[in-house]
Amino acid sequence: MTRPRITNATRFALWRWITLFGIALTALLGPCVMEDQGWASSTPELNIKMTGQFVPGMESYDRIIAQLMHDHDVPGAAVAVVRHGRLVYARGFGMADRENGVPVQPDSIFRIASISKPITAVAVLKLVEEGRLELDVRVFRDLLRGIEPPPVVDDRMNEITVRDLLRHSGGFDRKLSGDPMFKQKKISETIDKPTPLDCVDIISHMKRQRLDFSPGERYAYSNFGYCTLGRVIEQVSGMSYEDHIRREILAPAGAKQMRVADSFVKGRLENEVKYYDYPWAEKRESLDPNVWTHVPRPYTGMLSPMDAHGGWASSAIDLLRFVAAVDGRDNDDIVSDETIELMTARPHYREGKRVWYGLGWLVRDLGRGRSNWWHAGSLPGTTSLVVRAANGSSWAVVMNSRPKNRKLGRALDRGMWKAFRRVTQWPRHDLFSQFR
Repeated sequence: MTRPRITNATRFALWRWITLFGIALTALLGPCVMEDQGWASSTPELNIKMTGQFVPGMESYDRIIAQLMHDHDVPGAAVAVVRHGRLVYARGFGMADRENGVPVQPDSIFRIASISKPITAVAVLKLVEEGRLELDVRVFRDLLRGIEPPPVVDDRMNEITVRDLLRHSGGFDRKLSGDPMFKQKKISETIDKPTPLDCVDIISHMKRQRLDFSPGERYAYSNFGYCTLGRVIEQVSGMSYEDHIRREILAPAGAKQMRVADSFVKGRLENEVKYYDYPWAEKRESLDPNVWTHVPRPYTGMLSPMDAHGGWASSAIDLLRFVAAVDGRDNDDIVSDETIELMTARPHYREGKRVWYGLGWLVRDLGRGRSNWWHAGSLPGTTSLVVRAANGSSWAVVMNSRPKNRKLGRALDRGMWKAFRRVTQWPRHDLFSQFR
């Protein structure tokens, strides 16, 4: 029997009716948001599963994040986007726990690494705004005199101010002398104290060292400087660093799920993801003296002294709640316009430059009083990014792995801007109320 021949005209008619049916179905379901029923894959060939709500018109985020995860072998991620104060996109990608088949949810908790620094900076600036602290007070001479051993070896350390530490100009250059926050084993031998160490232990060690340059002279990114700022907050507030941040900064911002993360598997927070080193990475010796086996790097105990500069854990959604509380866009900010201007001001040693580190944020000058602010984070098992753009949008991405080649951070920044530019019509809904 001869098969009927399908002509081009027949194919066109069939395609036309399928298209019309799709348009009618979309109109019937509603123009704003459709909720996924369980799993949905943005690109089936990549097999990256997603949770949360599918948002018509924002498929560029689905595709680009899935491709980045595939290219860099990232198990899980969460992404959130705010447009003019409304949470318009919040999705989970991939796996929070591969071994137990647990998917990432839009509000899953991730370590955020160095995005902890803007949080610490806002807390310091709020104390300044309240008249409880001065930016130019000398930290080691006037505030932290009780930390042993006195006195400092390098007299220049007594000249370091709160402002210097906020903008990474305190005199510590990890490219020259290394990063003390990642030298717990060596420092523990020097100060004769077992690991895991805390930030006060690191400060005690650093008072025995010489500075790499004179305070206020130039920029050099310093985790140790922000570790020290955490102790300044404790000294001035009379509270633990975490308690003060949660009560005075995060609670007013509505970011109530944020916590300082634990270094070890046994201390995982509720709804916190599991962290993965890059494939074939060697395990390392644990800093927990009760653990005799080697463990994956994300769980060695490296976070023990890292509350103020790299220790916070958050959902992408709560990160944007924090940003919305300090972005200078409305009257609901938890700090004044003058404080926000101070936070993003250009330091004297970056005069004439378009990019600088302010007080807790990287800033790009776009001219006419407009600027983008951002911060990234990176640790074994963690990649994170938060952006407050001048165009009325903000976004946050958190991931539970870091590739060996460290190229993901830059690719992620480019990818999120690319996804933004491909949105032709922004949703009018606000998803904030759906997440506690």
